Amino acid sequence: MAPRDVAPSWASWPLPAMVTQVCKDSRPGPSTCKLIDSERRVVDDGIAEYSYTLQLGPGPHELLTLHRVVQEAWPGVPLTPSRSLFLLHGDIWGFRGAFLPGVASAVLPRKPSFAIYLARQGLDVWGIDMRWVNVPAQTTDFTFMRDWNLETHAQDLGTGLAVARYVRGLANRSADGPMPLLGWSRGAMVGYAYLNAETRASKERQHVSAFIPVDVAFSFGPDAPAQRQDACQGYKTLAALQTSGVYADNSGQTLQNLGTYANAAPSSPSAFLPGLTNREAALLAGTATYRLQGLPIFKWYHFTGGVFSGSTATALSWTHERFFFDTLEQAVPYQSLGEQVESLALWCGTPKLPYTDRLKHVKVPVLYVGAEGGTGRFGHYSVSQLGSKDVSFHLVQRLQDGARALDFGHADLFLATDADKNVWPRITDWLSRH
Repeated sequence: MAPRDVAPSWASWPLPAMVTQVCKDSRPGPSTCKLIDSERRVVDDGIAEYSYTLQLGPGPHELLTLHRVVQEAWPGVPLTPSRSLFLLHGDIWGFRGAFLPGVASAVLPRKPSFAIYLARQGLDVWGIDMRWVNVPAQTTDFTFMRDWNLETHAQDLGTGLAVARYVRGLANRSADGPMPLLGWSRGAMVGYAYLNAETRASKERQHVSAFIPVDVAFSFGPDAPAQRQDACQGYKTLAALQTSGVYADNSGQTLQNLGTYANAAPSSPSAFLPGLTNREAALLAGTATYRLQGLPIFKWYHFTGGVFSGSTATALSWTHERFFFDTLEQAVPYQSLGEQVESLALWCGTPKLPYTDRLKHVKVPVLYVGAEGGTGRFGHYSVSQLGSKDVSFHLVQRLQDGARALDFGHADLFLATDADKNVWPRITDWLSRH
């Protein structure tokens, strides 16, 4: 079902000047931060998505999009429940592609989206797009991305959290407090970096009450020597690329095209993966994602579990095929290379980066959610580096040990047909106790 209403919604922000001030206060050093646009669209019965664009600096690409998905009292008037969750996407997809993919999908009946599911459970759902999500496809000069890295996105995350907390407190005084944070994949790495930095802030400026890292490792322990070694090689390669003046990764364009052609001409020969049809190429991108990665750290890593005939993927195991293709079409064209280089450095263990020195001071409750066919249990070590005592783990494994290449995948966590019954309730149940 397509959105039924797209319209300005300044009325839902009674004090935009104050929001601008909160945005400025959340940024390090002098800031020109200001609210420049807003939008409302209906995404389900009684549920709307509010989007707000913040200009963070003088450059045309220094934009932060803040999203809110919530039940409404009536059109244009969002409720402000006491329970909330802040979401941060990972690579390839922005907030909508990661957490609202069903809204743009042609699949009937429409597949559930995580953000809508949460809103139906009575949560006030917020999130941001990392700034590369807004970079247009026709862009050719990426020098503005040169310094974008984990710290950049962590600072943007802090701004989003501060503004969300302010708006919630404005509407409901009892809702004025820190929020749980869920980061998926690279978004969880940004979350770790943010939490590490937040330990230096005063109590009233600490915005995270609980942390849910989803299917990611922030660092590798002694149980991952092969992954560490591959990460070190990957770091050298990508760091050299960055030094040569390459600041953007266009993998999203490839995945977007794979989804488009799989939907439009599934039986035609693939221009991206010779020897396969468009459908087979898109299935391969989901079921053997590691084969499309130049520097695969996990040799079994995949978005969606699948079925194979020889080396050719023939079907998806847990996610609706057309829904996956539609989600591929929602990939964004570009991503900054900086956070990828730094992520590899963290996995390698060198060079030393300023994101891990205070992890033992992070004391918030933590729930780690992993997929056996994704990063899975390799994310456990990172959690152990925190100072948190209230720690829980949920690993989604559908097959026997040793079958990682076919098991529940990284994106199955949000796209699987039964995710709203067998994955997401574990998150909301944990949140109800935290």
